[in-house]
Amino acid sequence: MTELSDLYRDVIVDHNRRPRNAGRLDCPTHQAEGDNPLCGDRLRLFVDLQDDRIRDLRFENAGCAISTASASLMSEAVKGRSRAEVQALFESVHRMLTEHGAAPAASLGKLAALAGVRQYPARVKCASLCWHTLNAALAGSADPVTTE
Repeated sequence: MTELSDLYRDVIVDHNRRPRNAGRLDCPTHQAEGDNPLCGDRLRLFVDLQDDRIRDLRFENAGCAISTASASLMSEAVKGRSRAEVQALFESVHRMLTEHGAAPAASLGKLAALAGVRQYPARVKCASLCWHTLNAALAGSADPVTTE
């Protein structure tokens, strides 16, 4: 299990240091802002939704390593997926982060690297902020998302 934990840690460090899909999207069809006041994480998502699929997603953030890595991993995982697929992915990630003993679903791929966050309850909000913000963006909500 130590090798798997090391691999997961390496994935999180890599996505924090070199976040994928960071930056603005010129003409988003959807966008939302999120805030985790406890940790100070702030996130802005830009989504290009075409034919009920996420064609592109970018984000701007100022936050901790977990928040940045989670947004980066999420951005890679949701591109090309439908709203229904994104919702199912959200539910799998949420279960992995919050349910004691829940093993990461094989379908999560690199997102499984976030499984260790469950050991630190205060950090679950850091890892889930981007997912809640994506849900708000896809719902067309103008209200900022907060984890408090």
